[in-house]
Amino acid sequence: MKIFHLSDLHIGLKLINQDLLEDQRFILQQIVQKAKENKADVIVIAGDIYDKSVPSAESVDLFDEFVFDMTKALPDAHIMMISGNHDSASRVNVFRKILQRQRVHMIGFPPEKEEDHIEKITLEDEFGKVNFYLLPFVKPSMVKAIVGTSENGNNLSYDETLHKLIEREDIDERERNVIVSHQFYLPIGCNAEDVERMDSEIHTVGNIDEVKSDILERFDYAALGHIHKPMKVGSEFVRYCGTPIACSLSEKNQQKSIIEVELLEKGNVHTKTIDLKPLREVKQIKGTLKEVLEQKCDDYVSVVLTDEVDLNIFDMNDRLRNAFPRLLEVHRENVKKSEYAENIEQMQSLDVFELCNCFLQDLDDKEKEILKDIINTVQGGDN
Repeated sequence: MKIFHLSDLHIGLKLINQDLLEDQRFILQQIVQKAKENKADVIVIAGDIYDKSVPSAESVDLFDEFVFDMTKALPDAHIMMISGNHDSASRVNVFRKILQRQRVHMIGFPPEKEEDHIEKITLEDEFGKVNFYLLPFVKPSMVKAIVGTSENGNNLSYDETLHKLIEREDIDERERNVIVSHQFYLPIGCNAEDVERMDSEIHTVGNIDEVKSDILERFDYAALGHIHKPMKVGSEFVRYCGTPIACSLSEKNQQKSIIEVELLEKGNVHTKTIDLKPLREVKQIKGTLKEVLEQKCDDYVSVVLTDEVDLNIFDMNDRLRNAFPRLLEVHRENVKKSEYAENIEQMQSLDVFELCNCFLQDLDDKEKEILKDIINTVQGGDN
């Protein structure tokens, strides 16, 4: 059985000031073509289908187009997807039972009641059964009716919650099992601070959403979403595939790809990456104004000017925008900084929690915990 592992489409995302729908359409069409060429049996999308919980009509149309094209290209394939922290679980879950008849499995909600379990889809090939466990993004508060609370009545940690939620499943380890999940899993022995995160990701204060990946060892393959850079979580078979196109400047020059997973008999799993080529690159160009203008292009460009002399700012901006229609930002490297500018730069290096601390001042430990909870709730939305 051949699986195409995708995640974090973030349809509707804007890159600073630029709309990416045209670029996203291009890459989704490319994914359909790659899936058809490689004869994929299952296409997995591990969360964050949309960039916002209430996507624009144009975003919904593009996703509808993608699913239609995929089902047309591979009429016998199954498409499986879960909601991520950016998605609206109820919107992803709509028409779930009807769509399953068309081999499209859209799972918005994790189990919420004691009698509920992680959605399980079982397919068969010449080697027997393959069980897919589809687990959307989970917050401890969503599943406390199942996993319980602490002795003080507080929600369990993300790590405790995910372990309890997965451990209660009756997984037959003699069969082949795949989990699709959208969480921040850490390799055993790794600290959250050691994981390189992209600017386009939501980071929780204190990394409270981290989950130890040992719970995934029961599966033959773990198709993960949430981290935007391709990453192995301690194993070839526990992987984040990353975003299909760059979603921030921190992803410039990053090769984007699909992970193809081939399941043969139990214990025989092969993975490979299939590279994707974007319609336009995200890049940074550095040099004097004259040097930069000589590199004009249609890509998404961040410009760093190294001129040591004053420039006519209005003329400079017009010339840069003529050379780079998709200009993202302009920085001056050698401009003398005022004390105010230096203070602003220092403040920009602080995260949200540190900024709030600077503003509120003299918070005790309990007040800091309340502040962390408020920030995490606001950043994570209602999903």
